Amino acid sequence: MHFPVDISIWGAAIPLHLIFETLAYFIGYRYYAYLRKHQPDLISDENRIYIFICSAFGAFIGSHLVGIFENPAGLSHFSLIYFMSNKTILGGMLGGLVGVELVKKYIGVTVSSGDLMVYPLILAMIIGRIGCFLAGLKDGTFGTASSLPWAIDLGDGVPRHPTNLYEILFWILLRLALVLIERKYTFSNGSRFKVFMASYLIFRLLIEFIKPAYFFPIGLSTIQLVCIAGILYYYKVFIKPYNLLQLKPHA
Repeated sequence: MHFPVDISIWGAAIPLHLIFETLAYFIGYRYYAYLRKHQPDLISDENRIYIFICSAFGAFIGSHLVGIFENPAGLSHFSLIYFMSNKTILGGMLGGLVGVELVKKYIGVTVSSGDLMVYPLILAMIIGRIGCFLAGLKDGTFGTASSLPWAIDLGDGVPRHPTNLYEILFWILLRLALVLIERKYTFSNGSRFKVFMASYLIFRLLIEFIKPAYFFPIGLSTIQLVCIAGILYYYKVFIKPYNLLQLKPHA
């Protein structure tokens, strides 16, 4: 396979990365709409719109803000183009979280708005990371050089950790784990989303060690520092896990 993987349509090369990224948004939203239609939702349609708008705005700011700090040396050449060309999904997720929490406090919504989004987000992330993998080195999410038997040459002649495939495997395993847990237990309000976020933060904290990132003298990258901040925010998931689940009553 030659990276990046493109397809030719009417003589034009279309990156599969762009196609999969678009599919991730579309399919993820359609899955969410399906779940909302078939499950009770305590949040009104109007408030859901407010939440979506603020989530999107927060995700946009967070994604680019964290992205520009991934390479501090580049800040000396800061411009609007530089800001727009640097982004990261982790910053988007945390920025979206901040946006949601602020608007929920403003409109008076106290129930979880994220629990219903967990499975659609997992599906969207899997589809999106397939696109990142097919983009090869262009996407900037590749791993460091590796001699492991499953290392992949992404286009520069260097076998590398297929970090995008690692992440896809992580999402599949998390999905299976959540399904197995929910066969016996019920997540309390907001807990499914908390487990989703806390699990991803830990995964990203660890996976960044095998990515060619800028590391500060303390041995951590910008992404890892953001992960640690997020883990501290969700500290109750780790010290009080018994508050997350309720045993389902026997039929």
